[in-house]
Amino acid sequence: MKAHVSPNDRDVVRRLVAAFPSGDVAPSSALRAQLAARAEREGLLDLAYRTVESPFGPLLLAASRSGLVRVAFAREGHAEVLERLASEISSRILLAPQRLDDAARQLDEYFERRRKRFELALDLQLAHGFRRTVLTRLQRIAYGETTSYAQLARAAGKPAAVRAAGSACAHNPLPLVVPCHRVVRSDGTIGEYLGGSQAKRALLALEAAA
Repeated sequence: MKAHVSPNDRDVVRRLVAAFPSGDVAPSSALRAQLAARAEREGLLDLAYRTVESPFGPLLLAASRSGLVRVAFAREGHAEVLERLASEISSRILLAPQRLDDAARQLDEYFERRRKRFELALDLQLAHGFRRTVLTRLQRIAYGETTSYAQLARAAGKPAAVRAAGSACAHNPLPLVVPCHRVVRSDGTIGEYLGGSQAKRALLALEAAA
């Protein structure tokens, strides 16, 4: 059965297909793997992506050469996320799981309560200004702890910017790894979350039980 090549793959595919013998160049899974490996070696692969299973459904992971750049829940629409990555970062994007092996492994360990801290190179290029400052502060919230949006705004240097701090969490390109799920409302209610309120409750319960 022929595999589907997304429009985002074609830029790299055109550059690499000449490296293969003439004849049938249908993009089988094996060929796609060879293309991805060749793209990586040739420095043509700006973004690699894969999906992994989680307790909340499939997660999309994407990494630049600098580090993990995106984690997306299924409810965000993986196809749409890939299209935005191609538009905002680079169209040289391919399904290339190997670059994301470490991220996949660490996420598995986190869900199994065997990891409390991610040790991954992160690329925060999708966040700018105050939002990037908020993401940096989020990484300091320890496993099993929570803070409020008001406390987060103060920690980020803008005590009055509570709404902006909440917006930064809502647009966090790296949920789970940059733990916006550890931010709750000042009245103790759960607040919103990219993965949905049930996922947020489940993550806080997972960490509380460890």
